[in-house]
Amino acid sequence: MKEIVSNIKKLSSGHSSPVHVSLFVLIPFIFTGFALLAFVIAYYASRASTLQLFLLGGAVIAFTAVSAVVVTFAVLSPVQKFIHQIESSPSYPKEPPNPKPASKSYVHDEILHYDHVFSEVANLISKVDARVRFPGIIGQSRAIRGCLSQIIKVAPTDNTVLLLGESGVGKELFAEAIYQESSRQGKPFIKLNCVAIAAGLLESELFGHEKGSFTGATAKKIGKFELANEGTLFLDEIGDIQLETQAKLLRVLQEREFQRVGGNETIKVNVRFVAASNKNLHQMVKEGTFREDLFYRLNVFPIYIPPLRDRVEDIPLIAQHILDNMPEKRELAPEAMRELITWSWPGNIRELKNVLERASVMADHGKITSVGLAKRMNLSEQQQKTVSDIITHGEEAENSVIKEDSTILEGFYLDDHLAAYEKKIILKVLKQAGGVQARAAKLLGINQRSLWHRIKKYEIDVSAIKNNGSLSP
Repeated sequence: MKEIVSNIKKLSSGHSSPVHVSLFVLIPFIFTGFALLAFVIAYYASRASTLQLFLLGGAVIAFTAVSAVVVTFAVLSPVQKFIHQIESSPSYPKEPPNPKPASKSYVHDEILHYDHVFSEVANLISKVDARVRFPGIIGQSRAIRGCLSQIIKVAPTDNTVLLLGESGVGKELFAEAIYQESSRQGKPFIKLNCVAIAAGLLESELFGHEKGSFTGATAKKIGKFELANEGTLFLDEIGDIQLETQAKLLRVLQEREFQRVGGNETIKVNVRFVAASNKNLHQMVKEGTFREDLFYRLNVFPIYIPPLRDRVEDIPLIAQHILDNMPEKRELAPEAMRELITWSWPGNIRELKNVLERASVMADHGKITSVGLAKRMNLSEQQQKTVSDIITHGEEAENSVIKEDSTILEGFYLDDHLAAYEKKIILKVLKQAGGVQARAAKLLGINQRSLWHRIKKYEIDVSAIKNNGSLSP
């Protein structure tokens, strides 16, 4: 009797275990309920005899119930089979071992489970599509796939594309991807790095020149615009073009015509224009070093390519791709991969390639156990003291490093000094934010993932800052 009373109290208090009702039962039950409700309304509204109504109503309810069961099984059975096959696949991400908090109901959980599985399937398809459609671009992070989705949208058009990003992120690869996805594929794709050409010769490279137009012009030269006619022209590092050449470039973009250096003939071209820069062009416009009208002409469809430190999940894929293309086979040890993932990569993919090439030369028995990024060696006592001073005294020590009368010794390692000062700033901002990483990242002007990797890299104890506000070494 006591057990019965106890169970009644549990039920009344709302602490009973949830009743698991499958969708296979719930959906037919709901449709049958609708049919029963319709019968009740018809019963009170109709003048037919009770027997006729009950016979007709019973037939309708039975037909509805059977139909709902058949339709439910016909629809949900393949869905559940598909979900089971997907979850059994080794490519499907496994659920974390920690139990999830209880949801509103079993049905709520089941619907959320379906939604989660379909979202993961869409995510996997997106990764496969990116890998197959853009084999030259290695990466499956959401940041990179976001860039690729932009390329898919803009490539079929003739709109000017401006690729922005730090040096070494692979802007040329993205320009090639735009060309490959465009309607101009198979037509000329001309590339020009504006930094690699002397300022006095850039106009000749872009527009060509006539014979005798200047000293050394012994023959007529066809420029890049003319060579790219009906195709695509990619100008890398466009922020380094001089103002005078910028004005002439603007005219070509607007009028689609130009004249060779030293010539009078007007040449019309039909060119798809893609530009790239690792500089802040908007800031350059404010400073007067880049034409505002040219900037807006270029900035039709900007695509920002994230730095490597903001897509750390791509580092293992890129590193393996680089190693696979080396003459000698090399294997990365887990500790070496840890170094790669925790590094800030100021030189991005170009730096990663150089680091792996150097590490492959030093590898023993084909295995890379360290890539030399965790800590620098051969620092003199004076240099170690300088690093310590930067952490302790901040700006004062930083200024002392670059005094005019100071001497930089061999083995200075600029990266060590910059890293030490970066750590000092992060510690200071974390203390100011009370150890709240989201607020600290906002103050630093970086995203939370980037801050998290820096915290890991410098082994900063955030919990100690939260507890007592002290700066952890």
